[in-house]
Amino acid sequence: MRPPPESAATASPASASDPVAATSTPAAASPARTRPMIIAYVFGNFVLGTGVMIATGMLNVLASSLSVSLAKAGQLVAIPGLVLAIGAPMLALMTARIERRRLLVTATALFALGHAACALAPGYLSLLLLRTAALMGVAVFTPQAAASVALLIPRERQGAALATLMVGWSLAAVLGMPAGALIAAHFGWRAGFGLIAVLALAAAVWVAIVTPRGLYVQPIGRAAWSGVFGSHRLVLVLAVTLLTAGGQFVLLTYITPLLDAITGSSSAAIAGMMMLFGLFGVTGNIIATRRIDRLGTDRAVLISVWAMLAGLLLWGVRDLAAATALAWPLLMASIVLWGLGTFATNSAQQARLYQTSPLLAPVSIALNSSCMYAGQTIGASLGGAGVTLFGPGALPWVASATMAVGLLVTIRATGARHVA
Repeated sequence: MRPPPESAATASPASASDPVAATSTPAAASPARTRPMIIAYVFGNFVLGTGVMIATGMLNVLASSLSVSLAKAGQLVAIPGLVLAIGAPMLALMTARIERRRLLVTATALFALGHAACALAPGYLSLLLLRTAALMGVAVFTPQAAASVALLIPRERQGAALATLMVGWSLAAVLGMPAGALIAAHFGWRAGFGLIAVLALAAAVWVAIVTPRGLYVQPIGRAAWSGVFGSHRLVLVLAVTLLTAGGQFVLLTYITPLLDAITGSSSAAIAGMMMLFGLFGVTGNIIATRRIDRLGTDRAVLISVWAMLAGLLLWGVRDLAAATALAWPLLMASIVLWGLGTFATNSAQQARLYQTSPLLAPVSIALNSSCMYAGQTIGASLGGAGVTLFGPGALPWVASATMAVGLLVTIRATGARHVA
């Protein structure tokens, strides 16, 4: 691999001691130049996020069609998450010297190819393996899209820009899970994966058009990894991602069968509840994007985690009041609060990592993705164990307990200092 050329899009050796210089250049900071990139990357995150979430919306149909238990079908969420948790930092290291346009387009194209193969999978095991391979594109695209945008934007605008990128994941929650539920109910799960393949191909073309050539990040060395793991603050921030993702996926992985029981097997009602969750996810993310520079990333994360914890607790209370008139209002309140916090937390966490140490951002943001996938795996596995041992009623309480630990770590991270 040839070394990156010295250009406006890559830092000079002298800039290594200056975090801002190492990650942005004023000549490339024009909003007119970066706005098309941000829009395309939001769409890319939307498509890849939908690919991640669509299996959750199709879980009932997948279990029935593949003749496996609900807990085993849940491993289509858990096992890819485990592989991605391990693969994300490794991929960040392996791809550090690759030109960003080539990397992002390749990751998106492989994601499209993988989902086309998923649509043709003959059985459970082949689908599991193909889905795991396809989702490797997410481990590359989301963190490296953020790192690429950060190269071209002044530090004072980076918090809002990085939070904006995560709007794509919020939109995926609005449409991904509901679309999965509806498509699987009417056309089968293969149609869902096929649709993702088509959208991902369109995203690859769009990213290729708007991403400038010759864009490189600083190569990731041993010092960068040591710097992240040697920073008490960065480690705590990453732990927040792990715990909050884990708490959510205890419940989120099995949300389709839970809503199925609540709504009486109405696919339209299930899709509507998922869409409501996603709409408030978008709302919370937009609020976070607009307020994060004023609130600060620490406070934005704290507010968002409180909202998620309140939402998960209300779901548990709703189950206790299932036979009363309060059941539906409690469910609506749960969905609203949980949704408001879910993607706002992801956006603020990404911005918090970058602002803590811009120089270490390629590593810390990749590890943040890794923690998100690890949390997904932990949550799905805890949820599967809870369903098997105690029944679905245990899920909101296990989720709330995990989220409460995440809240405590969030508070601790707020007061922690980063020593470079």
